Amino acid sequence: MYENPKEVRSLIRQGELIRPTAGLAPGYAQANLVVLPKDIAFDFLLFCQRNPKPCPVLEVTEPGRYEPALVACGADIRFDVSLYRIYRHGKLVAEESDIAGYWNDDLVCFLLGCSFTFESALIRAAIPLRHIDEGKNVAMYVTNIEAQPAGIFSGPIVVSMRPIPESKVVRTVQITSRFPMTHGAPLHIGDPERIGIKDMKQPDYGDYVEIKEDEVPVFWACGVTPQAVALTSKPPLMITHSPGHMFITDILDEELAVL
Repeated sequence: MYENPKEVRSLIRQGELIRPTAGLAPGYAQANLVVLPKDIAFDFLLFCQRNPKPCPVLEVTEPGRYEPALVACGADIRFDVSLYRIYRHGKLVAEESDIAGYWNDDLVCFLLGCSFTFESALIRAAIPLRHIDEGKNVAMYVTNIEAQPAGIFSGPIVVSMRPIPESKVVRTVQITSRFPMTHGAPLHIGDPERIGIKDMKQPDYGDYVEIKEDEVPVFWACGVTPQAVALTSKPPLMITHSPGHMFITDILDEELAVL
């Protein structure tokens, strides 16, 4: 069930599937969404170029174009994410099931690689993912690692965390390193306080999952970073996905992998 990306997007567009997308359409790449006015879009593109770990670019649309034709021909950015967030001048002002009412011909869409993409490869390697097993959103934390600023954009890097059995950490690094366009190898392994996380039980985004005695917390750069950056940089408008509610592309995971 929920294995075909076009079918998943259709259900989302019809309002019949509103949930985090981890585990949906396994084998297909998922993407973070950022929508910005044209006059600050170059600043953000430069920000992504300087910060490829949290913001690997899969596609940038022409101004006013809502079809991401390179990654999902026929899709519609305005409707095909199950939950959106609207930021204005550094404040989260709304969550919406579609963004048709916000759309205009001045907007540019960025689709950024997402770590949900490499989860199928981890599962195939018998590496357990507790947030999927428990039907939760992945846990995400704001760190003390500052992104490289560009134009108006600056702020902290956000990470996603997955508890990994200690015996499988090396294999996890090997597998995820093959996916640089979806955050690649972990940004940090082990002690969360080293990257400014004081309380693992209180993620900034998503849901907490237990870390067992034989497990190590492993942290990947996360495409929610632009949302933390929006709070500090205060662009007049930024539209994003709600954390965990990703855009599902028609690109196979392995198309983004390197040997």
